Amino acid sequence: MKIDNALSAFLALSQDTRLKVFKILVEYGATGTAAGTISDRLGIPHNTLSFHLSRLTESGLISSRKQGRSMIYSANCSAIEELIGYLKENCCILEEDCDTDCKTQATSKKQKEKKS
Repeated sequence: MKIDNALSAFLALSQDTRLKVFKILVEYGATGTAAGTISDRLGIPHNTLSFHLSRLTESGLISSRKQGRSMIYSANCSAIEELIGYLKENCCILEEDCDTDCKTQATSKKQKEKKS
């Protein structure tokens, strides 16, 4: 992943509503869900949601398809994996300091603190 793509993804996720929309779409996986479902879950107007969905689509983090009269949105798993890969490759200097399992990392830190 190029830095411009990573920046676009982070910019899209840096807004509260878009992050919530993204989280919902990740929950639905590749199946996705209709924009109306997202609007109902978040309690936001359709036109506001449309703006945020456009930003997420432009970033490549989500995709859409027409199904009947509805637009179905879904998380773009390959883009998410690329973003995670970018973080691992560019932000994790030492492999031991980049444990991707948060629970393991938190446990390790607590154990180190107890020994001190």
